[in-house]
Amino acid sequence: MSIDGSPDDTICAIATPVGEGGIGIVRISGLHAVHVAGKVVRLRSDQSLRTGPSHMLHVVDIFGPPHTLEHTASPRDEPFDNSHLIDEGLAVYMKGPRSYTGEDVVEIHCHGSGIALKRVCGACVVAGARLAQPGEFTKRAFLNGRLDLSQAEAVLDTIKAKSDLGLKMAQRQLRGALGQQVTGLRNSLMAVLAHVEAGIDFSEEDISFVGREELIASLQGIRVQIQRMLSTAETGRVLREGGRVAIVGKPNVGKSSLLNALLQENRAIVTNIPGTTRDLIEESVEWQGLCLTFVDTAGLRDTSDLIEQEGIRRSRMAQEESDLVLHVVDAAELAKIGDIALASPGLARHDLTVVNKIDLIDSSTVARFCEALSQHVTRKIVPVSARTGEGLGELKRAIETLFLGPSLEAGDRLIITNLRHRLALERAMNGLDQALASVGGGVQPEFVAVDLRGASDALGEIVGDITSDDILNRIFSEFCIGK
Repeated sequence: MSIDGSPDDTICAIATPVGEGGIGIVRISGLHAVHVAGKVVRLRSDQSLRTGPSHMLHVVDIFGPPHTLEHTASPRDEPFDNSHLIDEGLAVYMKGPRSYTGEDVVEIHCHGSGIALKRVCGACVVAGARLAQPGEFTKRAFLNGRLDLSQAEAVLDTIKAKSDLGLKMAQRQLRGALGQQVTGLRNSLMAVLAHVEAGIDFSEEDISFVGREELIASLQGIRVQIQRMLSTAETGRVLREGGRVAIVGKPNVGKSSLLNALLQENRAIVTNIPGTTRDLIEESVEWQGLCLTFVDTAGLRDTSDLIEQEGIRRSRMAQEESDLVLHVVDAAELAKIGDIALASPGLARHDLTVVNKIDLIDSSTVARFCEALSQHVTRKIVPVSARTGEGLGELKRAIETLFLGPSLEAGDRLIITNLRHRLALERAMNGLDQALASVGGGVQPEFVAVDLRGASDALGEIVGDITSDDILNRIFSEFCIGK
């Protein structure tokens, strides 16, 4: 049994989460997957997994080695005898390349006892497999051409999806949407590069394969498509990781009441005593498929209370670390024009001013106060009442629009959700910009070709056409064992 992580090894792992469950799965993949499984399971039908039909579930008994053999370094040659029954369950043989990894795969389904699963997996190791490394099944799927690298990463995004929209985008990439678009762009770029290099090769014969204006137009067209993809990266990050929203303001403006109203539960303590909230209170909620974490903060004011001072310090940190800041002001206090100074520019990507407690004054006064406030702030102003719920619908829509755009439909457009993809696209964009500058400046075509080659290689890194072992190891190390 090899222990060096060779791709020729037959590997095994528990493919279901740790803990108790109705069903647990041990996955085996590699050239000898059926041979290994044949030592561990007996089909009730007395058939052989190898000679039976592929992709069919069989009722099996599952056997393991005697305890004296559980830690042996040499694989066992014979099937385990019937005196060491582990469990009964199901087994399915998926003959390569029609399997997840593209290799022969056997999955053994037993009851979801942690002890049973460990014994089944241990039996597979004694039978000749080795334990899989994190992400090794998916890595083999990539190496065997079953998935491109963007699809392999989408497997992890699917597992870690925190919202419906995040899951939809991961599924789009898993089905190859990103890979197809990037490959199309790269093919277009390679076609342009081929014309440039042909012109270099035949320069002495005075043959022009692509005109200057045509070259610029082609590169600008590719650049526009890359820029369009990059413009979705920030939204993609929120879809993948979730968004963070800080609720800030002076004491007693209704921050905690607003948090409770948005969450539709009594998460924060609400009193009329200033400084009730002294630490950060965080809670997550899903809206329209988007996962958001709201952070209720301590009221911002001058105070000599050391505990409250620490709460205010954390409030400012939360404001800096958030994607969106809701600046909450008291509608009644706006009559004094004293809270306008609070509406200072925030450090987050987005900011909204929330005028709370509008139920305490008449609607015409609210409109007049909001108009006066708009002269001092440039961000959107949303009047609400956390107590009655008035205006909360508009506030939710404003928050969703800031994060997702006014008309985002996950099924209609491709969104860049992965930092590695964004950085590769940025390198491709830089290469195109340099090439365009070179063409515009009359630089020798050899230098243009170098820039275009760099842009093409950057696109190739996204789908794995051009990559290094270090990148692959870093990507797949983030996976769980068994996937």
